[in-house]
Amino acid sequence: MARKTLEKREDLKLRLIEAARNRIAADGLSNLRARDVTQDVGCALGGLYTVFTDLDDLIIHVNSATLKALEASLTLAEVKNHTPADQLRNLARGYLRFAVTHRNLWKALFDHRPPDDRPSPEWHLEEHMFLMGVIAAPLAELQPTMSETARAIRARTLFGAVHGVVSISLEGRFVGLPIESLELELDDFILTIAAGAAARQA
Repeated sequence: MARKTLEKREDLKLRLIEAARNRIAADGLSNLRARDVTQDVGCALGGLYTVFTDLDDLIIHVNSATLKALEASLTLAEVKNHTPADQLRNLARGYLRFAVTHRNLWKALFDHRPPDDRPSPEWHLEEHMFLMGVIAAPLAELQPTMSETARAIRARTLFGAVHGVVSISLEGRFVGLPIESLELELDDFILTIAAGAAARQA
C-alpha cells in the first residue's frame, strides 16, 4: 500500500511539473497560477501542496527540468575534440538557440525570485552552476596557468556578457541586436575573447 501511495505521489508530482512547464512556456512565469495548474492535471488545489511546499517550490522543479534541457541542447559531445574557441562558440550558439526556442522557460530561470525567508535549495543553485563548469573547461585549455579561482571568475564574466547580449536582444531593447545577426556577432565576440586569452598565455 505504501509503495502504491508513493508511486501515485510521484506521478502527481511529474504531472504537475509538466503542466506548470506547459503553462510557463505558453503564457510566461508571471501568469502562472496554482489553480490553473491543478485544473490541468485534474486534481484539487490542495493536491499541489501534498507534493510541493508551494508554487515557488513547483517553479524551482520546472526550472530544474529547464536547466537539464538546456544542458542537453548545448551538444557538448559534438565539439569535445575541437579547439577551445570552437567549444566556446558552440556554447554561445547553443545558449542563444535555446533562449530563442524556449523563451518563456529560459526567462523563468532568471525571473523567478523565491521568498526571502526560503531561498532556493542548494541542489538547485548547483544545477545553475553547470554552465560555469562547461565554460571553464575550454578556458583552461586557452590559459592553463590561470588559477582555478581566476578561471571561475572569467567563466562567470563570459557567461554574463553572452547572457546580457542575448537578453537585451530578445527583449527588443534599443541597444540589442537583431536576432538574425546575433549568432554571427556572438561568434565574432567569442573568437575575439579566445584570441585575446591565447595571446596573453603566449
